[in-house]
Order: sequence, then structure tokens, then C-alpha cells
Amino acid sequence: MVFAGMVSIYAACYDFDNASMFAVTEFSGKQLRWIGLSGILALVLLLIDSRMYETYAYPVYIFVMLLLFITPFVAHDIKGSRSWITFGSSMSLQPAEFAKFATALALAKLFSSYHFVLNARWLNYVKALAIILTPVILILLQNETGSALTFMALFFVLYREGMSGLVLFAALFAVVIFVVAIKYTETMILGIPSGEFSVFIMLMLVMVGMAVIYSRRIEIGRNLVFWFAGCGLVMYIVDLCGITLPAMACILSMLLIACVYIVIEAIKYRRPKLYITVATAILAVGFMFSVNMAFEKLQPHQRLRIEVALGIVEDLRGAGYNVNQSTIAIGSGGFAGKGFLNGTQTKLKYVPEQHTDFIFCTIGEEEGFIGTMLVTLLFLALILRVIAIGERQPTTFGRVYAYCVASYFIFHFCINIGMVIGLCPVIGIPLPFFSYGGSSLWGFTILLFILLKLDASRKNYMGY
Repeated sequence: MVFAGMVSIYAACYDFDNASMFAVTEFSGKQLRWIGLSGILALVLLLIDSRMYETYAYPVYIFVMLLLFITPFVAHDIKGSRSWITFGSSMSLQPAEFAKFATALALAKLFSSYHFVLNARWLNYVKALAIILTPVILILLQNETGSALTFMALFFVLYREGMSGLVLFAALFAVVIFVVAIKYTETMILGIPSGEFSVFIMLMLVMVGMAVIYSRRIEIGRNLVFWFAGCGLVMYIVDLCGITLPAMACILSMLLIACVYIVIEAIKYRRPKLYITVATAILAVGFMFSVNMAFEKLQPHQRLRIEVALGIVEDLRGAGYNVNQSTIAIGSGGFAGKGFLNGTQTKLKYVPEQHTDFIFCTIGEEEGFIGTMLVTLLFLALILRVIAIGERQPTTFGRVYAYCVASYFIFHFCINIGMVIGLCPVIGIPLPFFSYGGSSLWGFTILLFILLKLDASRKNYMGY
């Protein structure tokens, strides 16, 4: 993958006047230098006693967090972000990339603590969230939103270690509410924006499903369906008659009465989990009304990127230019691609940042569908291999660390590919081992080779 990445960088930055892949003035030559240094770094990591990683997990985490804290004060402003520390005239590093392995070590150390069980008490959740959210806050202060979002992938680790799947469902539901409420505001239904109306319909369906699951009684779900359908039918008939009703107030009243009914049933049948359904309804409505407010708090370029990704705004010469040119490049590759160094979109520099965040479009144009599928299979094999290594670890520390590594790779791969083909907003997430950059390559090298060292030492814990 590292070799394929260097070749892709060479293809993305190919210069007809200077065609040497190994020239130190070219990005491919610079990447080769980073690869060599990464090899040395990997060797050093393998020579360190595996017990040192667990012993010094917290000190390493604290050191990196302090480094993140001072970065905005010493870093230069690069495209509005203060996240790069410069050494001399030609070398710079991004501490956010090293925060990934430090956070993974600290989280693994926490879970391997004596008698630590995530679901044992709420304070354990607070500790885990503190470790995850501290780098997020510090990186956001550097105005580096993409790198900060990477740490959200660690919630998959919490799920593996016992966190309720309801949390992941709530996060997914929140994303759906955000997208629907922002995207569909033009048309009105019963005097309510279609986006908010759609959210109410989805919430009613969710309430019915949760009520049935938590009460184990079909009749409760049936009664809720009759209530929602009956009230909706009455509102529709009244609207046909030309009578104007405060639709928003009516729907909120409908939901309030449904919540009261669920509380009564929870008390009657002694099903305390039904209260989760009521809490979900209250939080969902509150979140829906706060979406527009939160959206307005974003930076103008962030709002524009989201609007372009959702298809609200078509800005092909501005915020949507990168994605538009990238999709053109990938689409023009067809099934087998145009051939190595024969890509027109990339050679004529139509795609900005094509050697870093948008490196995948070079692969799509020159190697076509076959090349992109091979890259996808490589990442899939790597991720599955990391998960398999995690599952065979005899210690909690090794297992949690492995799942942190897998989570990072899943997030980077999915978001980068989604960003390049227009499914996700452009947030500056590199493709591991393919995108140009020493900090990214070093960060992923450290993540992987610490895991390899832990796995190589697992027999010491198994009594062999």
C-alpha cells in the first residue's frame, strides 16, 4: 500500500520536464524520504519492550496533549489552520496525527485498569469520554475540524467494550435529523417545512418500534399507530376544508400525549425501559429545533461545504469545484482506466490537492474501476486483519488498542472515499498510506507497529 501510494503520488504530480520519481524536489521523492524514515521508526517500535507501551501510556498521552495545547501558539497560519509545527525551512509535523496513537494507548490503559468495566458505573463513561474528547477540543482550537472528527471513530471501541447499541442508534438518528432538517426546507407540508415534517414522521415510527421492543406488548405499538394515524388524518381533513391550524403545535401536542401514554404504560406494566422511548422523543425534538441554530454557528466555508455535499447549493466554481473535478476524473477512468500517467484531469491539474486528500481520484482515472476496487480490497483486508489480531489478544490492553487502530482506518477510508466521490463534505481527511504527508505516514506507522509488537508479545501473557 505504501509503494502504491508513492506511485500514485508520482502520477498525480507528474512533471513532463522533470520525470524522475526519486527526485527530492518532487512530492514522490519527498514521500520516499518519509517512507525510509518510517521504516526506521517501525524498527525502533519493534525493539521496544511491549510492556513499555502500557506502562507509559498515560505519560505519552499527557505529553501529546500538551503538545496539542501549545501548537496554536507556535504554528503558522496555513489556510486558516494553526496545526503544523515547522522545523527549519523544509520540515513540518502535525501533532494531531500523533494524538491518534496516544489516545489509543490511553484508552487501552483505562480499559485494562483493575476491575474497570465500562457499564459498571457512569463515572467510567466520563473517564473514557474525557480521554476521547480532550484531543478533539484541542484540535478544534487549531481550526482543524477534519482531524478532530477522526477521534469520533473511537465510539466503535466503546461499543465493542459494552456500550449500548442505543448510543450508536442515537448518533445515526441525530445525523439523519440534521441532514433532513437542513436539506428539505423549501417546500411546506401543513405549514411546516418538509424536512421538519419528515423528522416528525420518522420520530413517530421510532417511538412505535421502541415501545414494542421495550414493553414486549404489540398492543402498545398498535395504540400508538392508531393515535398518530388518526390525528394525522384529522389534520389532513381540516386542512382540506380550508381551516388553518397551528400544525406545529398540534404535532407537538400529539407527541406529548403519546409520551404521557407511554409513561402510564411503563408504570402499569413495570417496564422502566419505556422511559427511554420518552427521552428519545424529547431529545429528538429538541435537537431538531437546535439544528438550524447549530448550523448557523459553523464557519461560512463549513456551511457551504455541507450545503454542496447535500445538494442544496451547486457551486461548481467554488466550494464544489474539488468534488466536481474529482468525480469527473474518477468517472472518466471507466472500467480499466486510462493507463499509468495518461490521466487528463490529473495531468492538467484540474483537481486541487490531488496528491494529498484527493489522491483516490488519480487512482480512479488511471486505473479505473479495477484499480479502485483493488485499493478497497486492500483496505478491507487490512482492517479485517487488525480486528482479527485484536480478537486474539490475551489482554484487554491489546484488544482495545487493536480496535482503536481498526476504528481509525475505517473512519479515514470511508470518509476520504466518500469525500472524493461527493458523498461526504470535504473535511481534509487523508487516505492512509496513499496520501502525501510525513505526519500522516508516521502516525499510521506508529499505530500499526505498536500493534504488531503487542501481538508479537502475546505469548508472554499466555504462559508459553
